Amino acid sequence: MHRILVLDDIAQEGIDLLQATEGVEYEVRTKLKGEELRSALNEFDAAILRSGVTITAESLEGNTRLRALARAGVGTDNIDKPAATRRGIVVMNTPAGNTVSTAEHTFAMLLAMSRNLAPANQSLVEGRWDRKKFMGNQVAGKTLGIVGMGRIGREVASRARAFDMNIVAFDPFLTDDQAEALMVKRVETVDEMLPMIDYLTVHTPLTPETKGLIGVAQLEKVKPGLRVINVARGGIYDHDALVEGLKSGKLGGVALDVYENEPCTDSPLFGMPGTICTPHLGASTEEAQTQVAVEGIHLLINYLKTGEIRHSVNVASLDPKTLDELRSYLNISHRLGLLLHQWHGGGIDQVCITYRGAVAGKDTRVLNNAFCAGLLERVVEDANVINSEMLLRERGIELKVEHNSEQGAFTSSITVQVSGSGKTAQAGAAVLGHEMPRLILLDGYRLESFLDGRLFVFSHQDVPGMIGHVGTIFGNHGINIAQMAVGREGNAPGGQAIGVLSLDGDVSEATMKELQAIDAITCAKVIELPKAGELPSWMS
Repeated sequence: MHRILVLDDIAQEGIDLLQATEGVEYEVRTKLKGEELRSALNEFDAAILRSGVTITAESLEGNTRLRALARAGVGTDNIDKPAATRRGIVVMNTPAGNTVSTAEHTFAMLLAMSRNLAPANQSLVEGRWDRKKFMGNQVAGKTLGIVGMGRIGREVASRARAFDMNIVAFDPFLTDDQAEALMVKRVETVDEMLPMIDYLTVHTPLTPETKGLIGVAQLEKVKPGLRVINVARGGIYDHDALVEGLKSGKLGGVALDVYENEPCTDSPLFGMPGTICTPHLGASTEEAQTQVAVEGIHLLINYLKTGEIRHSVNVASLDPKTLDELRSYLNISHRLGLLLHQWHGGGIDQVCITYRGAVAGKDTRVLNNAFCAGLLERVVEDANVINSEMLLRERGIELKVEHNSEQGAFTSSITVQVSGSGKTAQAGAAVLGHEMPRLILLDGYRLESFLDGRLFVFSHQDVPGMIGHVGTIFGNHGINIAQMAVGREGNAPGGQAIGVLSLDGDVSEATMKELQAIDAITCAKVIELPKAGELPSWMS
């Protein structure tokens, strides 16, 4: 039975979905904080929240149960994502649910500011007919600058075109072809657009790059009378600069729906001529709240029941089709990590993963994490497919990933090299037939071996009688050899070789001493891997 915690008030449709889903229990506990929140999170497999609760590193301290957090909305600023990732918790949001509502609010703010709707309404409330005082500006023919051409930015652009506005856009991922298709003019920087636009709206997260995007320095570059709108995240505009711009006339208007610290009931901007401010209403429509609640619950249920990851902000997303396609490669990636940790046997400071063939064209980030999980599993508690790459990098290990779309001997293969402590180990794997993981490369030697259970791996000189000698020792100790593979250097005997035996029994210390005493063996180890068909908990 999966347990889901509802941390903020969400639309009833989301609650109804929880009630109707078999195999799911839920509780609604709102306004939690401190120790009460930390304790509650450790009782559930997943949780959904809006902006009322803040999930900090302290909230997750000691948590061994929580697997997923869903934000019923776009912004995840109230969730400590590095702390969640470190705990192996996937963080997802609902970017599509409030897209239209936020775009509509952006345009409502733009129009209200242009036509002085708020102060005009207030004058009537106060018994005045100040018709001449509230001369406005039409938006047709004006130029709108949009920073961030994601879902919301594109919806705003669509509405601006309907109002016969010209559009200039900045987004680091926007190409010329995309800009042409969207009927916008692309610029290289925000500063480049400032002298040419009459309105500016931002639709980006708050990051070090976007914080204070419009400050005092930018006021010297703007077209006089620029009107700015922000329904995205507080802090993207410097409020002191906005006050100065309004006073100097550099800015013709300011429309804000978001603030750096919320709730915000005191700001020098409130009441200034040319301003319109609302209390974070961008997604406050009945339709949006229903959509984000239902979408957020679906995200949690699908992840808990099938492993599907959508709209994640801290790990690669996996739809059911992609998850099904990659499941076998998740398995061999994890097994390669376990094998190389044991075969290398020392400190590791460099990892290079190479994907070849069809798998190279997939989103392999989750495969990177699966390998890292295997590599760290015997060293770091609770390493999994969500947190392992972060844990690897935190330990000072450099991770390099390469993709080669050309097929080798197999349709797809994964090869990993790990280095450190003055030595290097390499292993490659592929999937044969019906999800059969196979070891196909070890330290440069090509072979084909099982990649499960107990393996005896030994480097040796390729001399007559070697296999018989090793087999005899195992036979004398009552250990059955289920499968054997040997890879050797070149085609002629006498060089170096490597052998991999799949064993059915335990290998005692006495047995290992006999094996290591064979003159031709240079290195021998027993490698413990999951049994055939056995999956790690984060995959099963």
